[in-house]
Amino acid sequence: MFLPQEIIRKKRDGQALDADDIGTFIRGVAANEVSEGQIAAFTMATFLNGMTAAEAVALTLAMRDSGTVLNWKALNLPGPIVDKHSTGGVGDVVSLMMGPMLAACGGFVPMISGRGLGHTGGTLDKFDSIPGYQTSISIEKFQQVVREAGVAIIGQTAELAPADKRIYATRDVTATVESIPLITASILSKKLAAGLDALVMDVKVGSGAFMPTLEKSQELARSIVEVGNGAGVKTSALLTDMNEPLAPCAGNAIEVRCAMDYLLGKSRPARLHEVTLTLSAELMVTAGIAANEAVARLALQQSLDAGRAAERFAKMVAELGGPTDLLENPDKYLRYAPAVKPVIAARSGFIYACDTRRVGMVVVALGGGRMRAADAIDFDVGLTDIAAVGTRVNAGDQIALVHARTEASADKAVQEFAEAITISDSAPVKPPLIQVLTRG
Repeated sequence: MFLPQEIIRKKRDGQALDADDIGTFIRGVAANEVSEGQIAAFTMATFLNGMTAAEAVALTLAMRDSGTVLNWKALNLPGPIVDKHSTGGVGDVVSLMMGPMLAACGGFVPMISGRGLGHTGGTLDKFDSIPGYQTSISIEKFQQVVREAGVAIIGQTAELAPADKRIYATRDVTATVESIPLITASILSKKLAAGLDALVMDVKVGSGAFMPTLEKSQELARSIVEVGNGAGVKTSALLTDMNEPLAPCAGNAIEVRCAMDYLLGKSRPARLHEVTLTLSAELMVTAGIAANEAVARLALQQSLDAGRAAERFAKMVAELGGPTDLLENPDKYLRYAPAVKPVIAARSGFIYACDTRRVGMVVVALGGGRMRAADAIDFDVGLTDIAAVGTRVNAGDQIALVHARTEASADKAVQEFAEAITISDSAPVKPPLIQVLTRG
């Protein structure tokens, strides 16, 4: 007889659960045989007592197996199934370029992404700014687009890791979101359900990161790599800097424009380019697409310069219901909000620091993110022309441009952004853009 409380009791008392315990409990979650209160008790016991690596692997696999696990063998694809995941940040538009670049280099990328959370932008929200683009599709359609375009970026379907949805909803209201084993299982169960051969994890560090400290970011990276490899997927992780927005912009349609300009070669901001290339090259080596990083970087650059990555992006957008001429006519589909105001440097000096979380919340307050899950998003608002940390400015120089729905909201955003920036007489010592590589 299945008694959820006995499994909860073991975890509460600090005992390690075996794979059968965890599998039974998660099957009960998926079948609605475990109550919300019992999920809350289990997640709190895990939050307080942690999990061994073996427990975390078992939890991840049980959550993966609570729904459909995609099988790509019948499609006879001529390359590995690969993906990346980011803990999120501000101006983090990497997925929009990386997926098509990998597809152009021989990988197949079934990317299941999420919506914005707190100050962080969501990949799905960016794609929702494209008229007609469908982020909610059948598994059959998902696999068809991956086969034909090499990449499809969509949201989690009801069939994939359904136990994670119930558990995450409970964690969100019981102060157990920050548990490393639970974060690991939540991320990896969805990724593993996509049937991956290889995964690279981008764990952000700094003032705009999800994890509060460098130590916690390192702990999460190690956990993702250990559990991912333990669950049978070649997994590696990078720590990347989020002490300022990754791109010089933030906002949904605005970031889609940034990604398209990148793919077309109109603009490739240095920090964004380096993180995109490094993550992509690491995944290509991990998956066996390239022999080493140098070979991978050359192939990725060629995919951009020859326009093949842009072609993959355009094909994915069209296959998922978006415009067939988005790259050629972005102004026809992606608008800027009407109230545009500059943020002006109050004094001369160097941009010394950026409170990146606060910058993200400027976009949320403009309507470009959610205060509550049910909130509608204004896709047209955001920030452009964000000056990088370390930039020398004179009093009166523009350091960002606000795009708002109303004059009043623009004025407020200008003030909030200015307060998020520190200008000093001395130049800052910037942390490394990419700090640690963790491999299995």
